[in-house]
Formats: sequence, structure tokens, C-alpha cells
Amino acid sequence: MPKIENVIIVGSGPAGYTAALYTSRANLEPLVVEGFLWGGLLQQTTEVENYPGFPEGIMGPALMQAMRDQAERFGTRFETDVATRVELAGEPGGIHKVFVGDEEHQARTVILSMGAEHKKLGVPGEDELGGRGVSYCATCDAAFFKDRHIVVVGGGDSAMEEAIFLAKFGSKVSIVHRRDEFRASQIMLDRAKASENIEFLTPYLVERFEADEAGGLPRVHLRHVGGGEPLVIEGAGSFIAIGHEPQSELVAGVIDTDDEGYVITQGRSTRTNRPGVFAAGDLVDHTYRQAVTAAGSGCQAALDAEWYLRDTPEVPTPAGMPEGDLAEAQWAAPAPDA
Repeated sequence: MPKIENVIIVGSGPAGYTAALYTSRANLEPLVVEGFLWGGLLQQTTEVENYPGFPEGIMGPALMQAMRDQAERFGTRFETDVATRVELAGEPGGIHKVFVGDEEHQARTVILSMGAEHKKLGVPGEDELGGRGVSYCATCDAAFFKDRHIVVVGGGDSAMEEAIFLAKFGSKVSIVHRRDEFRASQIMLDRAKASENIEFLTPYLVERFEADEAGGLPRVHLRHVGGGEPLVIEGAGSFIAIGHEPQSELVAGVIDTDDEGYVITQGRSTRTNRPGVFAAGDLVDHTYRQAVTAAGSGCQAALDAEWYLRDTPEVPTPAGMPEGDLAEAQWAAPAPDA
């Protein structure tokens, strides 16, 4: 019979590791199913200069290793594998199941922190030059491109916001979009057009990024959608702003999500529509998406889980029913009498 954990955390990154730190310090002995690519998006970044407490900056992978080590110090256990399926109880006090392949884990609470991935263009050179001239976060990396030519790819509000912010740093910002029309709201489009050092290149697609032989910023090769002359922008830092994809497939159809796939939480809490299931980090946040805000919501999820365990009695296994069948039974559990 599987051990019933107090807390299982699915995912890692700043949210998952902060939740692990808080729950382990509360003697809840959390189990973290952290995935093979543990550490989240910060594992893909280079220097992080805007995380509090590091005046000289810190490399993204080093920051995530430190967070993981800190959680482990207080008793967090890690399974470096991918959660493949969940079965979530439908009433307070029920037992949830998290599967890693054929291995079953049971828990009274589950914290979801699978994060979100940047949407990519999928063009040559993009992955190779990630963190070396190609970025997905202006707030994180703008200072590295001071007084340089910067390319922003996208046509929505996110692209306009990135371009307006980057215009404070770069000598020139070129917004590249595949259509002449933009999806951005008129007010954001007007703000971008009002900036003296922002230009619009339409209708163009990024064809490829090419490394500079001298180790400088890459060349950006653009193709005109209408068959016009191609363009090559030399030595430009590039920011891809075409959206994010929350990694919520594991709980699709079980946990409430919005139209974009972000998990919906109740009010200012991390509670989901399933009792004892909480969500944190970029999985729920399509506004800020910063390491420090993800860590903060991981703290909230840990406290919400701790209070739930304190205040919610465990539902006993019905007589004659094997322990492992409890979670499925609760999906159809009748409402208690008024």
C-alpha cells in the first residue's frame, strides 16, 4: 500500500522549490516530482541580476541549485522524473494520486507548479543562441543590450510592452511582425508608435538567427512575407514575444483553467477547484512571470496546504473498499445532507 504523503509538489522552479522549503520547514516532509528538466526557465538563462539578495547577480542554474539545496536541507525528497497522470479527490479530506509512469504516489495535498514555457519561433539558431543574444524576457535581460539595436518579434500587447520597455535601453528597437495589422490593443500600439526609437518592420518573418563570428550579437535574417527584399539586421539582440504556454496538460479537464490554459485559483489564494489541490508560479500567472513572484506564490501555496492539513480531517476509507480506490470513489461522492 503506498504511503500517504502530506504534500506532493508537481514541478520545480522558484515556485515549486519555495513551496518545498516552506512545507519541509513545517515538518510536512514534502515529495517533489521535479521533472527531468528541473529548475524551470531559470535553468535556461545566464546571469540573473534582479533577484533580491544577489547584488552582483547570479547565474540562473546556480540560483535554482541553491533553492533546491535549501529545500533539501530541511528534508524535502525529490523524484527527478515526470508526473504522467493524476487522480484528484473530489471532496475535502480525500486522497489524491500522482503517477510517475506506473508508480503511484498518494497525498492529502498536491501543489501544482509545472510553470509555463515561452512560445518559440522554431527557426534555425534560436535554441543555440538562447541566452547569447536571443531572449524571451525584457525585464530580465534588457540591461545586457544597453545602447544596442534590439529586435522584438511579435504583434500583440506583450510585444508592445517589451518594445516600450526595451526602448529605454537600446539605441533602436525594431518590432518585427508577419502582418501589417497588429493584435495589440490600440492604446499599446499608439504608445509604441510614439516612441522615437521604435520602428515597425512588416510584413516580415524571422527566417533564422546567425551567430557572429567574433562572438558579438547575432545577425537576424528576415524574410518578406509578400516576396519583397529580405533584410539582415547586424548585431542585434532579439526578444521573442509571441506568448507563453502554461504546462497544464497534466490536469486538463480536472482542474479549472482559463481560455489560455492557465490554472484558475480562488481569490488571492492558491486554492483550485479541487479541495486540497493548490497551484503556484507561472502556471497561474500570465501577468508578471518573474522568479520572485513565482517564489512568493510558492510560499502562499505551502501555507495554504499547511492550513488545509491543519483544518481538514482525512476522509476514512469506506469499509470493504481498498485504500487505492478511494480517490476514484470521491469523484462521484454524494453531497452531504444539509
